[in-house]
Amino acid sequence: MKRSSSALLLAGSLTLTGVLHFLLPRPFDSIVPRRLPGSSRTWTYLSGAAELGCAAAVTHPRSRRVGATVTTALFVAVFPANIKMALDYRDRSIPLRFVAYARLPLQLPLIQWSLRVRRNTGR
Repeated sequence: MKRSSSALLLAGSLTLTGVLHFLLPRPFDSIVPRRLPGSSRTWTYLSGAAELGCAAAVTHPRSRRVGATVTTALFVAVFPANIKMALDYRDRSIPLRFVAYARLPLQLPLIQWSLRVRRNTGR
């Protein structure tokens, strides 16, 4: 895959998930760690906005390196929500548990992807 194609695909996936935070916020609200101050909905909207901002930055070649760096930090920052979801879904149906548990190892390839976009972008 061309370097720019990988970056644009990453931006597209960030856009999709960012928009979902606004269109369907309830599932995201439910995985916000309780120890965070404020309402879950606020954190859902903030993380959606962050994903959209990262998508915009990754889309443009001039801001791609910084955008990919911030995207990596975002993927690391949301990992506690994935842990919370896995813990909360322990007693759910097998398909729901599968989704919750699959999110945990999925975070690593996302981090690697954003780091690869960063590495493949000129200074």
